[in-house]
Amino acid sequence: MTREELSHCHSRALAAAGRLRLPLRSKVWKGQAGEFAGAGVGSSLDFQDHRTYVPGDDPRHINWQAYARTGTYTMKLYREEVRPVVDVVLDASESMWFDPIKAKRSAELFYFAVESARRSGAATSVHLVRGDVIRPVPSDVIGVHRWLDDIRAMPVADAAAPPDVSRIQFRQNAIRVFVSDLLFAGDPTPILRLLSARQGAPIILAPFLKSEATPEWTGNYEFVEAEKSTRHQHRIEPSTLRRYKEAYVNHFALWKNAANRHQSALARVECDADLESSLFAEALPLGALEIAN
Repeated sequence: MTREELSHCHSRALAAAGRLRLPLRSKVWKGQAGEFAGAGVGSSLDFQDHRTYVPGDDPRHINWQAYARTGTYTMKLYREEVRPVVDVVLDASESMWFDPIKAKRSAELFYFAVESARRSGAATSVHLVRGDVIRPVPSDVIGVHRWLDDIRAMPVADAAAPPDVSRIQFRQNAIRVFVSDLLFAGDPTPILRLLSARQGAPIILAPFLKSEATPEWTGNYEFVEAEKSTRHQHRIEPSTLRRYKEAYVNHFALWKNAANRHQSALARVECDADLESSLFAEALPLGALEIAN
């Protein structure tokens, strides 16, 4: 993909982020001051409750009108407002970028996750992962569309290895957005366990093509193994195609069941429709996103 193509993806993601966003208001936050509801009591203008005054309380929050009526000191409690935390992880595996249509959707979802977090004032960290290689992405690299250059420069010992997120320093109480097509072998449980550790709230945005989900192959084909760029000749018989489709369905059923066990929102986002339509159809109903105010 060119910088110009990435710029167009960024524009479409910004438009979508104006209508949809990460489900920040459905989570109780702890941390730095911001605009979202926290787990404690703070000093915002959003009144919450009363309680009896105890020595050492801030006298600015005494309810003087109630004191005039009752002669008893009571405190006004206000909602604590804190800054949300979002960790974005992009799967840099070659299968994400092999098909031009899927590459655009992968870039759009990545931009959407980052821009949605930023618009909400979240403390945002971004990492690329390819096999066992992890690379943090500075904010200025994302804005000028240089992150894809970083992906191309990532050295990988085993290109077909699942993304290893174990060395990412995920932050406490964060929403963790994992953008990945999930097309790698292995049990999803270890990844989901890491994404949900330390009170994390995982969200998986998985781009997919109809042509890879329900192909209509028949006859002789030359297949390219995306991660290793190797080519293989195969004759596709009806029984072969049936086994492929069954394996594909079973793979994502495994992911769905594991995501449910770890309270993770897993939204498979179609690449063949426009970004907003796919997000509204597939991510919003699952709670992976919410309507932006």
